Amino acid sequence: MAYSDFTLAKVRETFQLVIDEKRNLFKEVLPIQPSATLTTLLEEYTQLATAINTEKARSELLIMPVLTEVRRQLNYQISLFSGTDFDVDASKGLNGFCDFILCGSEEQFYIKAPVITIVEAKNENIKSGLGQCIATMISAQFFNQNTQEEVKTIYGVVTSGTNWRFLMLEGLTAYIDIVEYYINDVDKILGIMLQPFNYAFLKASS
Repeated sequence: MAYSDFTLAKVRETFQLVIDEKRNLFKEVLPIQPSATLTTLLEEYTQLATAINTEKARSELLIMPVLTEVRRQLNYQISLFSGTDFDVDASKGLNGFCDFILCGSEEQFYIKAPVITIVEAKNENIKSGLGQCIATMISAQFFNQNTQEEVKTIYGVVTSGTNWRFLMLEGLTAYIDIVEYYINDVDKILGIMLQPFNYAFLKASS
């Protein structure tokens, strides 16, 4: 068993989770203005990615530019991993690779706690990726605990590149945002993606 084997029902049953999908989780999050670099890339790539319409094209042309923008906005103080094995506990099915991982560390040669955000790329089927995303978020929770880097909230997102659905994991409760954002709302997407890192850095400096 691996991350990709988890449906929403399976992950809830396996880890005895409470699933809350009735909240507008990021209503109060302020939009963040994208850089000129990201704006230009999305203007050029959005139509191309949707015309090619493969998971690989959407991942490379839409998702990766947004995630690299998150690093840019944070002055490259975080690390970004793509298509990386994230084996935490194979006995629980918490193994396999993650499409993308963002960590609150500058170390780029290996995954280092705290793991704060998990991104699962799905080809135009957001719902089918929710269970897999939550499973990887549980892995991030365990990974942080095992390295004494306790993080209260793990953030996740399932995205097709054009559509973005955010999640949060706190203890045994998984929250799925009722709002689905679109790539033309990239300023709001950036605000949400930056929120956990801004909190982590403020906590570290306090």
